[in-house]
Amino acid sequence: MNLNQIHNVYFIGIGGIGMSALARYFKTIGKKVAGYDKTPTQLTQELIDSGILIHFEDSIDLIPKDFYIENTLVINTPAVPVTHSEWNYFIERRYQIKKRAEVLGIITQDTFCFAVAGTHGKTTTSSILGHILHQSGADVTAFVGGIVENYNSNLIGTGKSVTVVEADEFDRSFLHLHPDIACVTSMDADHLDIYGTSDAIKESFVQFANKVEDKSKLFVTNELPLKGLTVAVNEVADYSAINVRIENGSYVFDIKTPTSIIKDLHFGLPGKHNLMNALMAVAMAIIFGTPTDAIATALASFKGIRRRFSYQIKTDKLVYIDDYAHHPTEINAVHQAVSELYPNKKVLAVFQPHLFSRTKDFADDFARSLSAFDEVVLLDIYPARELPMEGITSAWLLEKITNKNKKLVSKENLIRTIKESDAPIIVTIGAGDIGELVMEIKQALNETI
Repeated sequence: MNLNQIHNVYFIGIGGIGMSALARYFKTIGKKVAGYDKTPTQLTQELIDSGILIHFEDSIDLIPKDFYIENTLVINTPAVPVTHSEWNYFIERRYQIKKRAEVLGIITQDTFCFAVAGTHGKTTTSSILGHILHQSGADVTAFVGGIVENYNSNLIGTGKSVTVVEADEFDRSFLHLHPDIACVTSMDADHLDIYGTSDAIKESFVQFANKVEDKSKLFVTNELPLKGLTVAVNEVADYSAINVRIENGSYVFDIKTPTSIIKDLHFGLPGKHNLMNALMAVAMAIIFGTPTDAIATALASFKGIRRRFSYQIKTDKLVYIDDYAHHPTEINAVHQAVSELYPNKKVLAVFQPHLFSRTKDFADDFARSLSAFDEVVLLDIYPARELPMEGITSAWLLEKITNKNKKLVSKENLIRTIKESDAPIIVTIGAGDIGELVMEIKQALNETI
């Protein structure tokens, strides 16, 4: 498929974080871009403001008329139901229809491609790497799964020779990519509704890792059963963060590489998991040949990602943090970071479970992770692409949480419940539409300070 021959790109599910990055990319390189999504969000509004036509009703009549031509590429998300009329319209007329991962594969095939894989850490690692490469002057485009605060976008740069992509394990999407340098941050069980077993997920990661023939261009954590250069924090590895300390709320550390020691790097995102993500990005940039002084400057200037341990309020009296965590391992990472930054302070965690299948598969792990917080509030499960499962509810999950200071509330009563808490540290957690409530929560809490 030759993208140069494509004039129009139509997205079914344009508001997804990965889909919207592609929409921005095609708009930037001069294609006509339009699309459908189920629900208006802050992200879809940002796309509309950039000049992209978006509608929110599944209607063939709302497809722009100049997209009824042969050189239109249609990109769809797996969340779209098979009954979707617009999707079926394009199928019946034999348009070129591709999944997001297939299109990323086409875009990156003729570039030097960095691919960041792992069940956790993909977005932060790829964002840091994209930022480092862009700031160092590389001819790079980075497609990331979050809004990077430095750019207020999930697209970094408009380069043509180098790409950075998140290698998504969902539906084995990452096997469409052609990585020159890659990393695997983690291989925890997830997406069991797709894979069935944790062994099947691990085998998929092995297949991805095998796409990198030169193992000196593959970076892995110490505990993973993959052959490549190892990366670790305060452990023996090919690339290791050592002498780690906290100064003025930021990490300061050295990196021991196979040939040298890089001293006194500064990095502002809290949590050991984020330090590991930064180290992984730095290792990939070093092997690419990025000068260490450029790496240090970029790393210190990285502002973070929207909904990744994102401070909404930060005062002496009250701290409000929002995070995208939707897996028990990620929730544990949030708890570790909060505990490190605010020891001995009461923390209220508000969690919206994401997917019935994930809640069912990891219920006991979710319960353990959430029980570590001082106070827990649950919202109903966000279904995303799924239909309800009998017996799998937030009330069922709540019973498993051992912390007695817990409750299930509706979205309508959430702000009142949060304001009634005496916790000075509040964290909202989840990958569903809880993110759309953040500004409202922030405004309500600011009134109490």
